[in-house]
Amino acid sequence: MSQPSDEPPEADPDDESEPDDERAAEDAADAAREVGDADDGDADGTTGGDEDAVDPDEDDGDADGTAGDDEDAANADVDDADGTAGGTDEDAANADAGHDGRPSAARGRPATPWWRRWLVPAIVFAVTALIYALVAGPRTEGPSPNNHFSILAQSWLDGHLGLEGRPPHLNDWACYDEEMHAVCPPRAQLREGEHWRWYVSFPPFPSVLVLPMVALFGLDFSGPLFWAILAGLAPAFLFVLLRRLREERISPRSFKEDLVLVAVFALGTVYFPTAVHGSVWFAAQVVASILLVLFFHGAIGIKHPLLAGVALALCFWTRPSTSLWALFFLLEAMRVSRRADAPDAPPDASVWRKLGVWLGGVRWRGVIRPCLVFSAPILAVGAVAMWMNEARFEDPFEFGHAYLMIRWRPRIEKWGLFNYHYLSKNLAVFLASLPWLSATAPYLKISRHGLAIWVTSPNLIPALWPKRVTPLMGSLFTVTGLVALLDLCYQNSGWVQFGYRFALDYMPALIVLLALSRRRFGVGFGLLLAAAIVVNTFGAITFDRAAVFYDDDATQERVFQPD
Repeated sequence: MSQPSDEPPEADPDDESEPDDERAAEDAADAAREVGDADDGDADGTTGGDEDAVDPDEDDGDADGTAGDDEDAANADVDDADGTAGGTDEDAANADAGHDGRPSAARGRPATPWWRRWLVPAIVFAVTALIYALVAGPRTEGPSPNNHFSILAQSWLDGHLGLEGRPPHLNDWACYDEEMHAVCPPRAQLREGEHWRWYVSFPPFPSVLVLPMVALFGLDFSGPLFWAILAGLAPAFLFVLLRRLREERISPRSFKEDLVLVAVFALGTVYFPTAVHGSVWFAAQVVASILLVLFFHGAIGIKHPLLAGVALALCFWTRPSTSLWALFFLLEAMRVSRRADAPDAPPDASVWRKLGVWLGGVRWRGVIRPCLVFSAPILAVGAVAMWMNEARFEDPFEFGHAYLMIRWRPRIEKWGLFNYHYLSKNLAVFLASLPWLSATAPYLKISRHGLAIWVTSPNLIPALWPKRVTPLMGSLFTVTGLVALLDLCYQNSGWVQFGYRFALDYMPALIVLLALSRRRFGVGFGLLLAAAIVVNTFGAITFDRAAVFYDDDATQERVFQPD
């Protein structure tokens, strides 16, 4: 049994319609299209471009990544992150990294100018950033009430790791008693104490991003506007990632389908209401989403180990639960470094036997080198984080959440920040939290825990039933499950949210899985996308602004509609 891979089947060597006819069709397509337009890939009569081309039950038309696509044909050998030609040594040596090993039909033709390569991503950024800023509306007129990252940046400018004195309010601040080496007593909320020190417990990389704005404009600048504009980077970088997967024949999607997938993420998930909020919790999710997309661009196929390492290191310094994605890089390094002639285990072999045979085919020298490059920035950022934590809390592994002055401190002291104890409630929110309907105005209410993920993003469902699971997809599924499980074992569900925002810790991976699923984007998919955009637009406009639509329970105990 041959090993499954991400590469498409080889073209028929006896087919004599290539490459002249294909080149002519590409030239005609190039002449006909305008900048940023795509030819959907069906103008060239491609033979054997990907599995859909030989699948009799497929009717994907232009979804097969053919050479007629305006961005595929002219730039099959151009890396879309930096415009450099070719790939890494690992890419060149390993067909299972995603390259099919065949000479590009466009090779030898002039490379597309860099500005054309970046024109579509720039448009995606401009459009989404504008939408986010407009929907944020009045929030952009000043700072957020919960501008912890800006306050931390100001503290750094003043030469301190924490606040001088008490915080402006008591919502999610950490207080450390330097005399008792413990959390501050409750009376610290009422008055100042000589040994009580207040800190921002959230990992501080977003404060690094906002530091120049605070230095120029002080704490009165519009943080929500800054985060809304910055949020446009995630959809733009996501398009770049999807384009690269399409050009390397890893993804069967067309140019238009890539834009549909960007719309799914940008407007059809909780990223939309998250991007327009501007407070500390949501700003962290925006920054982490941007970094995760960059991580996947560097990690898939081990294309850029250093980029992947830097992105994940900074993502850890924003949302620590995303650190589990390091396992995905290791799995990709193993997949890419596996010998093409490595044998497969017999179909009736045990799971452990199959695993042993698969591992036996890995060239470990090819794994070690990229992993060392990947690990270097993670170790550097980890060292800085440990120094900061030691200086603030006398514990290199404590970010400060153990010292939060919050009402549900007793449960954290009893069960910890992560525990199986929290799984059932969080799983109920994740899968079963529905809108509350009634016969009286306003006829609809939403729990403060937010809506289930399939309610806000029904388009993600096809990603769970792909037509074929490749090793790359298996790695994505595995680590997505681990990150999701870790979040579901956290001490709260995300709390005071429109939808389950912790899903953004793996949302880019779900979009990639949707791209690789080979499921058609037909009428049903379009209707689901329209519904998702309507739902998330409602959330972006009303959440934290139209209180009439949201439950007012402040205990975290009420998840479902009361009887």
